[in-house]
Amino acid sequence: MLTWCGWVQRTGAVQWRRSALLAVVLCDFCLAVTANASNTPLSAVVASQQQPADAPQQAASLASELSPELSSKKRCLYISSYHQGYEWNDGIERGMESVLQQQCELQHFYMDTKRHPEPEWAEKKAREALALIKRYKPDVLLVADDNASRFLVMPYLRDADLPVVFGGLNWTVGEYGYPYRNATGMVEVAPILPLLKQLRRILPSVHRALFLSSDVATERKDFLHYQQLFSKNDVALTASLVSNFAEWKQAYLYGQEFDFILLNNNAGIRDWQREDAIRFVLENGRVLSVTNYDWMVPYVAFAIIKVPQEQGEWMARVALSILRGVSPEDIPIIPNRRWEAWLNSTVVQRLRIELPHSLILKAKTFP
Repeated sequence: MLTWCGWVQRTGAVQWRRSALLAVVLCDFCLAVTANASNTPLSAVVASQQQPADAPQQAASLASELSPELSSKKRCLYISSYHQGYEWNDGIERGMESVLQQQCELQHFYMDTKRHPEPEWAEKKAREALALIKRYKPDVLLVADDNASRFLVMPYLRDADLPVVFGGLNWTVGEYGYPYRNATGMVEVAPILPLLKQLRRILPSVHRALFLSSDVATERKDFLHYQQLFSKNDVALTASLVSNFAEWKQAYLYGQEFDFILLNNNAGIRDWQREDAIRFVLENGRVLSVTNYDWMVPYVAFAIIKVPQEQGEWMARVALSILRGVSPEDIPIIPNRRWEAWLNSTVVQRLRIELPHSLILKAKTFP
């Protein structure tokens, strides 16, 4: 595996530069395939996502290198695409705040586009965020998830003087024109290949799957990338994107005709009822169900999940390094590296499936 220090080629518009401060710290932490700016094969990004055993220690080392006390209190502004209380969003914030630890004055702004997916709403919230930026005058801007980049950064802040650190961008940065001279961050890539590896050990002849999720922009984007990667592994993926809980139930029943169901996300599904959904799954589930999100674990047999705190921790460390004088264009765009395995013992017992011993040993258990 190549490291950032050893990778000197250009990927699309990305020019990788060495920084005297970051070179030593980032060498063993960053992936060479990181930006996926336009032309890097998606399969290369996902295939590289092997979780290093010492990733937490490396992260701690990076934080200690880049986090001495700032000489004067700087201003950080965090713009979330979504709302407070959305579990992915909250995980990013926890990670971010655990690293910042009041080293900068921090304000939050929520665009709330998961519950309000209309483009007009997102454009209005982007204008409100821009007005806040002009009033607050932050030294660095941290933005989470796609819509903050789509509606705020790309139209208003591209190559501006204000440094921008993004996180949680699904799969690729190319559609937003990154990299900019004032921006860097972390891409969110689902651990699909580890998930497929475990599925094939349980169901060697798996060929058809249903992708069941909310009908919002990020889930439509997710489906296209999942479909591409599943197809390369001889699995035909069909989408069922729903807007309310009744539609979700109907789609789940339809999913029993497939080899397995990928429950991607319930955020954006109106009138979601957690306990009712758990009962419904236990009463009606006959095929294997999986996910990449931790809050979906109560409804599936097992999960290989992304870790939102990783996004926030990375965003905060990069923001602090920028506040100390490092240019955003000298910091590589990278994908997430950490993932966790989870088992839902109740669902597994109902399905009467035999799981690989290695998965049982390394997975966390719900409930």
